Amino acid sequence: MCDQDHFEEDRQQYEALGLVTRKQFGMMLGAGVAMLLPQVANAVAVAESDVTVTTPDGSADCYFVHPASGTAPGVLVWPDIFGLRPAFRQMGKRLAESGYSVLVVNPFYRVQKAPTAPAGAATPIPQLMPLAQALNETTHMTDAKAFIGWLDKQSSVAKNRKMGTQGYCMGGPMAFRTAAAVPDRVGAVGSFHGGGLVTDMPNSPHLQAAKSKAQFLIAIAANDDMRAPNDKTVLKDTFAKANLPAEIEVYTGALHGWCPPDTTVYNQEQAEKAWSRLLALYGKALA
Repeated sequence: MCDQDHFEEDRQQYEALGLVTRKQFGMMLGAGVAMLLPQVANAVAVAESDVTVTTPDGSADCYFVHPASGTAPGVLVWPDIFGLRPAFRQMGKRLAESGYSVLVVNPFYRVQKAPTAPAGAATPIPQLMPLAQALNETTHMTDAKAFIGWLDKQSSVAKNRKMGTQGYCMGGPMAFRTAAAVPDRVGAVGSFHGGGLVTDMPNSPHLQAAKSKAQFLIAIAANDDMRAPNDKTVLKDTFAKANLPAEIEVYTGALHGWCPPDTTVYNQEQAEKAWSRLLALYGKALA
């Protein structure tokens, strides 16, 4: 899961830049507040709201943000193990300002409404593992269908354009399975430091995703690649055999969890690179 060994390094960097004090940094990280997220050039005006999506297992609390006028391709965002929180709201809003109707979900709604990580991205991983372990292939698939179905009922979502989905950490397999669950609606998938994309099981997310009709962006953390160096080759071979376009890259210097701006390993340079590749994918696949 997400590496938390670099708190002091990040604190020193932000303090040296005069951006925050030691106390402010700790408070921001503990609250899950996104820091230094770059603004969107030529951002469109957006409307945002907290919404409830009915699924076969209950009511999911989510955040929905979209351009204030017209229609736009829908995007389903699966957070990391720290769940729906300010950082992901900001990421969703930033994507909406780029021209998409975005639903950011609380994947743990069966147990608890957001926030589900009491200290945001500073919450110890073992404390959150029971939430993650309660989810499985079945919940991924049923939730994907429910969330995509909800998006399709929104007036701000373009019905004549494919949707996208993106997942972070544990959300990577969920994004893969979303493409498999709703193959006729999902045209693009982004996975950022996704965990468990490749397994030796017949229901491995990468095998299920290969049966979709989507294009893929798979951004791999450098330390994840060190732990599982063969995964990138398996992914490339699998998607090539399925004739599905897939951009698969190991992000040098980026540690697991580097994309959300409230994590201790947030790497702005590499996160912005991944963000630009995501926009390129959506611009091509959801046009």
